[in-house]
Amino acid sequence: MEDSILGLHHITAIADKAKRNLDFYTKVLGLRLLKKTVNFDDPGTYHFYYGDEKGSPGTILTFFPYEGARRGRAGAGMATHIGYAVPEGSFDFWIKRFEEHKVSFGQPAEKFGEQYLPFQDPDGLLLELVVPKNGDARKPWETNEVAANVATRGFHSVTLTLRQAKPTAAILTEFFDYRLLEQKESHYRYVTDAVEHAAIIDLVEDPNASRGDGGAGTNHHIAFRVKDDQVLMAYREKIARRGLQITEKIDRNYFYSLYFREPGGVLFEIATDNPGFGIDEPFDQLGQKLLLPPQYESHRGQIEAVLPKLD
Repeated sequence: MEDSILGLHHITAIADKAKRNLDFYTKVLGLRLLKKTVNFDDPGTYHFYYGDEKGSPGTILTFFPYEGARRGRAGAGMATHIGYAVPEGSFDFWIKRFEEHKVSFGQPAEKFGEQYLPFQDPDGLLLELVVPKNGDARKPWETNEVAANVATRGFHSVTLTLRQAKPTAAILTEFFDYRLLEQKESHYRYVTDAVEHAAIIDLVEDPNASRGDGGAGTNHHIAFRVKDDQVLMAYREKIARRGLQITEKIDRNYFYSLYFREPGGVLFEIATDNPGFGIDEPFDQLGQKLLLPPQYESHRGQIEAVLPKLD
């Protein structure tokens, strides 16, 4: 299985205010800030990485916070919902916490035999806490306020909203080795057997859905995980043979990436496990300093002067 897609690697979304985003994900949701760096294409903008203790693939949610960004709209051609796995019996804690912090949330519901609690971040990003049928033994990051017995374990699933599900499903099954686990009306659940967790992609087919409009509160792309560069480039060849436009290998400091847009319009990335988040700082100090890619280090003073203040 090591030469295949290993479930989700990370998900990247867009936010408005950097400090508000940082406070929500670290203080309210209780994730660890793994990296505080900048957008490689726009170094005047932060790039935040959140996850578990060491930034394990399948736990990593990243943001580009653009100060003053207009609110986007989730819709067709987008990843629209992110599901986080949580322990059974934790919903009471989270509902109380959401009430205390004035987080927008809905009532617990069920899909594919699993209970979930929908909520939104301050920019309106659609999130869900999910109790997996078979539990989730991953070690969580815990804080003084979010203990291990209620903390998120990492991704459970991501939902893609599409006008037609079949072309996207073909990419998942023919190239990424996912299989259809279950279908309920226009909702399809695909899973990979290559990993135990962060293994689910849900497709929602809605021919009349409005196209998604990128902006604060929407997902920019989802990244699938591979072991290393060799597997990455083998996938590049497969995707290119399919006739889809795919980038060259890009060095993102903490992983290597390829990007392509699948037929339904969702931006897919394939990202490697190597070299990981310990490449430029010790694991016990992750997220404490502003880290810049080498090409921007000589401009640190200028970049720090324009980045929003976080304290």
